[in-house]
Amino acid sequence: MTGYEALRQGAAWIDLSARGRIRAAGDDRKRLLHAMCTNHVEQMQPGDSLYAFFLNAQGRILADAWILCAEDHLLLDTEPETRGTLFGHLDRYIIADDVTLEDLTEATAEIAVEGPLAERAPRRGAVIRASATGQPGWRMIVPAAERDALTEQLRAAGIVEATAEEARTVRIENGVPRYGEDITGAHLVHETRQLHAVHFNKGCYLGQEIVERVRARGQVHRMLYPIRIAAQTPPAAGEKVTSAGEECGFVTSAAWSPAQGCVRALAYLRKLDDLSVAGAPAQLVQN
Repeated sequence: MTGYEALRQGAAWIDLSARGRIRAAGDDRKRLLHAMCTNHVEQMQPGDSLYAFFLNAQGRILADAWILCAEDHLLLDTEPETRGTLFGHLDRYIIADDVTLEDLTEATAEIAVEGPLAERAPRRGAVIRASATGQPGWRMIVPAAERDALTEQLRAAGIVEATAEEARTVRIENGVPRYGEDITGAHLVHETRQLHAVHFNKGCYLGQEIVERVRARGQVHRMLYPIRIAAQTPPAAGEKVTSAGEECGFVTSAAWSPAQGCVRALAYLRKLDDLSVAGAPAQLVQN
């Protein structure tokens, strides 16, 4: 069974060690991160994990992260592209707070197990309930020296490895955006349609004014949607999407779906009817 098949039908492991991992310790860690991100950090209990955006004052998305609450610290798991940005952003706002940041990326490894049968896999280390592909699963964070032992344990349990490309294909099939491809610093929260990253009753946080203004006025000119394209070759990022011949958006990521026999993609769109990409018919997918 290939990694792609295992992600869809069984369970596969994915090496996510390139992702950034930042440890926040100190008595004020929850208060600081609560005021810096879009989700409700202060109510987290040990073992909880949640997804959040970190915004600038203009409401643009600087980074996203999965946050794990441990007994004595919070662990932020972010994309490789935003590791330095997020660390510097948080560090800038630590003034009189009892918060210490530590970049654990090089000292740790991160292995995800995802798929319908992921629950059967062995676990070790710190466990974050998160998915890179949209399939059921979690991530394990262990000391870097334990990476090989962990992957051997998974192989012994019959869990195969999925490559980054296989994981990316399943992610796009499931309509899951990734910061760095589908979400960038140019985007507002509502444009991404990832509102599970936002707690609307948590109180003030950086960028909240813009988020609330957009929610109140509904002024979003484009939104991110999964689409299906009747083509053999995935379009490049930035390829125009048209509606009845008029440009209405652009593709952010695309992949050939062996299971669905078509190209699947994510795209920012202003219109949703009579779509085409590079001359090929396309349609919205209700994921």
